[in-house]
Amino acid sequence: MQPSIRWGRAIALACALSLGALLQGTGAAHADVLDDIMAAKKIRIATDLAIPPSGMIDDQMKPTGSDVETAQLLAKDWGLELEFVQTTGATRIPNVQTGKADIIISTLSVTPERAKVIDFSKPYAALQSVIGAPADDPIKDWADLQGKSVTVTRGTTQDTELTKLAAEKGFQVVRYDDDATMVTAAVSGQAEIVATSATLVNQIKAKAPDRAFEPKFLIRTFDLAIGLRKGEPKLMEKLNEWVSANLKNRKLNDIYQKYHGSPLPEAMLQ
Repeated sequence: MQPSIRWGRAIALACALSLGALLQGTGAAHADVLDDIMAAKKIRIATDLAIPPSGMIDDQMKPTGSDVETAQLLAKDWGLELEFVQTTGATRIPNVQTGKADIIISTLSVTPERAKVIDFSKPYAALQSVIGAPADDPIKDWADLQGKSVTVTRGTTQDTELTKLAAEKGFQVVRYDDDATMVTAAVSGQAEIVATSATLVNQIKAKAPDRAFEPKFLIRTFDLAIGLRKGEPKLMEKLNEWVSANLKNRKLNDIYQKYHGSPLPEAMLQ
């Protein structure tokens, strides 16, 4: 055999061995998230603590709200320590993609766009997305927004939907980085029209009764689900079992009713 042929085969063999080792190492590096959670006896949950009543800080500087209690119930049921990973609307998904958090419980609406990059559990709650404005504003539909500015929270479903519609309907989108800042803008008069949840419109009204914000028309009703990194079937199965059990026993409904003042849709509870 010629030396050049032997040398070529040696190089090919070395490359194949190196590739095999690399693939084996990659497989080992991709640990199962549920196994990691159970081994650590702790679950890291991304939750926005600046979107009352879903997530907020109380007078004792402790997390509270419907998403907070949902996360606490899950950790308790699984016998785990709970670590909240503070997040915003825009950073929720990157938190699980980068491994900073194990799951997301933070008013995360299920959308086709998001389903391309993360997986969702069964829905555990619902959210009415609306256009809100002061009671004396005669807004009734999209046509009434022409030439006006609509305020949203960056990275939310409202941001995504209104960005698509802005040019067609002739309005401008103004973005704030979190719900708390958006609510403050509406309360102070900086924001005249908002696109957000019906719950947050009620929060604006409670903080500024003189402005009397109210829902003007429905954008859409979204399912809220727990977000997790793609390719984690064991974690997905365990989350779905937990959601189903706590919808059936109505614990999730009780949490939602406590903070939002209305029950979950009956079809979801069935």
